[in-house]
Amino acid sequence: MLPYLTQEFPGVGGVIKQRAEDFFVQEIPLYEPGGSGEHVYCEIQKIGLTTFEAMHRLGKSLNISTRDIGYAGMKDAHAITRQIFSIAGTTPEAVMALQIPGIAVQWAARHGNKLRLGHLQGNRFAIKIREVNPTDVVKLKPVLDVIQKRGMPNFFGEQRFGRRNNNDLLGAALIRGDHETVLKQLLGSPDPALDSKATLEARAAFDKRDNARAMQLWPRTGGIERRVLARLMKTHRPSAAVHAIDDKIRRLWVSAVQSRLFNDVLSRRVMTIDKLLDGDLAYKHDNGACFRVESAATEQPRCDAFEISPTGPLVGYRMTLPEGEPLAIEQEAMKAITLTAADFRQSGKMRVKGARRSLRIKPENIEIAGGVDEFGPHITVAFTLPAGAFATVLLRELMKSEDEPEAAEGGENETADENESAVAE
Repeated sequence: MLPYLTQEFPGVGGVIKQRAEDFFVQEIPLYEPGGSGEHVYCEIQKIGLTTFEAMHRLGKSLNISTRDIGYAGMKDAHAITRQIFSIAGTTPEAVMALQIPGIAVQWAARHGNKLRLGHLQGNRFAIKIREVNPTDVVKLKPVLDVIQKRGMPNFFGEQRFGRRNNNDLLGAALIRGDHETVLKQLLGSPDPALDSKATLEARAAFDKRDNARAMQLWPRTGGIERRVLARLMKTHRPSAAVHAIDDKIRRLWVSAVQSRLFNDVLSRRVMTIDKLLDGDLAYKHDNGACFRVESAATEQPRCDAFEISPTGPLVGYRMTLPEGEPLAIEQEAMKAITLTAADFRQSGKMRVKGARRSLRIKPENIEIAGGVDEFGPHITVAFTLPAGAFATVLLRELMKSEDEPEAAEGGENETADENESAVAE
């Protein structure tokens, strides 16, 4: 459980994402397509699909490899989402003509470069909180006043760590080259609180080294797990089985290690989120650059004006470190993941240079309203967040429910980010 910035104010309770129509998000692009080039940019509206599944369906329909499809960020599955992709090797006409279940193409235009992760200005959300008293909307004003003055904690949402809350454990095992632990976390370690009956039995069979029985039991929906298990049964080599995991998934697991450490550091500083310390690396909100704070007293007025903010680590082998008290806080948090920055200097695709991430962000254009529709009472919250921020983090400050807001993507061991964008060092 992450700490609340606004813990002195009650929340409205409630639940989110009871139906896809209750959660709408639209990407705000960093730039518009230029009208010429080898890539076709398109905005799609999708319902009930993960980002990876949408990419798979686009590629299959166009007979194009998913390696030739770019995206700026992950988007929710159990929601109505508008998201932009770039596709090489096709035409705007072919993209506009697509008829794919769960996907509606809004527009298509050419551009010169592939869309990359983080090529995004932000996201606009409109979310209905259900099982609430609509008149409790007045309770949200003091919470939002604090957040707009001091900032919203820039936590990574729980969806970053997957439904089993172990994406970071998978990532740490990948970094260490511990393939046995990767397989145990992915295919074994049954948990009655998290697993369906069939999955629970499949995981138990794997832990007993009865791979054939595990394969027989594993639900067809477990695509990653079944693929990895099939490779293990064929080769009898854990390393070969791990290499059957898609590169995108492995990178997301590694990023979950960074996210866990960042959340730990932010948790230690959340109540002073708008205060600089000597030695901090400060983030400039106008251009994303970082600089070292020599005198917190001198720079604090700029922090009060929300021009700059303290940062936390997205650990990597080239990440710049703060000094003084901020460094001590980060070093203490680093002990928990039993890795060093040098461990992220791996050969191949898992090398991670590292970056700094602002400890806070400022939601914009916030609108709140209570109401009733055919599904019952609700409070609607609409707002815009910069790239890299999680809507569920703002919602948990408003709701303060006993249960955390539901994870964004529904797939086991998947992550869903409302876009990752960080300051590279």
